[in-house]
Formats: sequence, C-alpha cells, structure tokens
Amino acid sequence: MSLRIILFCAIGVLLLYGLFTIGFPFLLAMLIAIFLEPLVQWLVKYGRMNRLLAALVICTLFTGALLGFFSLVGFKMVSETIQFWKNAPDYLNDAKLFFDDTTEKTRLFYSTLPQGIAEQLQGVVETGINTVTENLKGILTAISSYFLNVAKTIPNLLIFFVVFIIGLYLISISLPNLLRSFLQLFEIKSQSKVISVLNDLRRAVLGFLFAQFLISLLTYIVTLIGLLFLRVDYPLAIALLIVIVDILPILGTSAVLVPWAIYSMLAGNMHLGIGLLVLLLFIMIFRKLIEPKIIGDAVGINALAALVSMYIGFKLIGVIGLIFGPVLIIIYQALRRVGMLKINIKLD
Repeated sequence: MSLRIILFCAIGVLLLYGLFTIGFPFLLAMLIAIFLEPLVQWLVKYGRMNRLLAALVICTLFTGALLGFFSLVGFKMVSETIQFWKNAPDYLNDAKLFFDDTTEKTRLFYSTLPQGIAEQLQGVVETGINTVTENLKGILTAISSYFLNVAKTIPNLLIFFVVFIIGLYLISISLPNLLRSFLQLFEIKSQSKVISVLNDLRRAVLGFLFAQFLISLLTYIVTLIGLLFLRVDYPLAIALLIVIVDILPILGTSAVLVPWAIYSMLAGNMHLGIGLLVLLLFIMIFRKLIEPKIIGDAVGINALAALVSMYIGFKLIGVIGLIFGPVLIIIYQALRRVGMLKINIKLD
C-alpha cells in the first residue's frame, strides 16, 4: 500500500471524525437529504417543479412531521415529569408512613424476644434503616441533578436542531452539485469506484437504521412481556414510552425504570420495585446480546467486527462512536471490494 493511499485514508478518517463530532448536525442533515432525494426527484419529474421548489416542499413536510412528533412526545414527557415532582412530597409522606408502620411492627416483634437479643437486633435494624435512608437521599439528589443536567442541554439541543434544519434545506437544494464537486476530486477512471463505495455506504446506513428499528421493536416486546408479568397498569403505553426514552442518547431505559422502582419500594410495593430492577437488568443484557448481531447482519459486517467497532468507538468518542465505529468498517470493506485499498503483507 503506497504512502499516498495511507495519507488519503488518514485524512478521510480525520474528516469523518470531524463530521461525527463537531459537524454531526451537517452529517445528519446530509443523510436525511440523501434519503429524501427520491421524493425530491419524484416531485421534479411528476410535479413539474424545479429543483429549488421541490426540495423546499419535501424538507418543509419533513420538518413539520418531525416537529409535530417531538412536540407531542416532549410535551407529554415534560408534563408527566412536572406532575411527578409536584406529587413528590406526597410520595415521600407515603414512604414515611410505610417506614413508621414497619418500625411499629418491628417494636412489637422486639417485645416477644429476650432483652439482649432484642437490643442487638434493634441496633442492626436501625443501622440498616439509616443506611437505606441516606442512600435514598443520595439517589433522589442524583436524580434531581440528572434532570438539571438534562435541562442544561436543552439550549444546545435547540442550536443543534436549528443548524440541522438549515443544513437540511441547503444540502437538499444543492445535493447534485455537491455530489459532482465531490467526484471531481478524483480521477475520471476512479469516479465509478467512488460511486460504488458511496452506494455501499448508503445501503449500510439504511441497514443500520432498519437494525435500530428492529432492536427497538424487540426491546418493546421484551418490555411489554415483563410489564404484563408484573401486572402493571397501561403496559402497552408504558412499554412504548420506555422504548422512546431508550432511543434518546441523553436518557435510556434506566431513566424510567429506576425512578419507578425506587418509588415502588418507598411506597411499600417491594415486589414491583425489585421486579422493575430485574426487568431493567434483563433488557440491558438482552440488548447487549442482540445488538451486535442484528447490526452486523444489517450493515454487512460480522457480529464480532460490529461489537469491537462499537465498543472502541464508544470508548474513544462516546455515544457517537457507536455509529462511527461500524461506519469505518463499512468504508474499509467497500474500499477493499472496489480495489481502492489493497493490503498485502509480504514477510520475505
């Protein structure tokens, strides 16, 4: 492999890293624009519109649908969260009554025991209660800090969204010109290979999105079965909420199940609280087992390569690395397939 190819690959990796970190809103806008391109071309061909008007119509419809979805889901989540914190004092009072009742029953139990044993047992129980109380205070403080940190990210998310939408419009309008400008960076005889690599990457990204949908569907089924087993109210809606929250990078399944389990324990429903924690553990293990296999099959790489690339990417650059790692593997395989990247190690 020549020095020029190595330099080209290094520059490409750096550019990809920049797109997946600082330039992520533009990368996302470009991907969405590529997926919307067939609709734009359809309007140009059958709607007798020029490129500018067709792109504006499709991007506006997409933006409206996106805003409508997040408005409905976001409003519901925020209102439910506000209502929960309004009722938090009542929840804590219920928990206090539960502890007081338990303490009274324990004192009655002490009266039936010999004095020495009763004192020792009482000391152990009081120490345990104090430890649990302090831990619960720490957990509540951590939850409050978590929601505060989420609130702090809202301005950044708004800026991200505005940049993404503006980028989507601009990229969609000028997508053919961008593609031609990109291909002009390569020799005429190499452009067909570059197009082949881009097509492979497009299919892999579509496969990745389908894989995420399939993982979410399987997570929903597992969560629903767990909630039905625990006999909670509204299992269909709650399972859907858990899956939606799990998709969001800043939250996750634990953002729903952990506070719910804590409240259930404080209210005296230990069976439900422990069951929710067991369900959370099962969901996490289930996702870790199926995610590499499903993603690997969908994007065309084996499960081990998908797992290793996702893990290394996550460790290096965080959540974005879960996508960045497999993308590098996909690009590497596509370059090898078209002959743009050849590695032949010679030992003698």
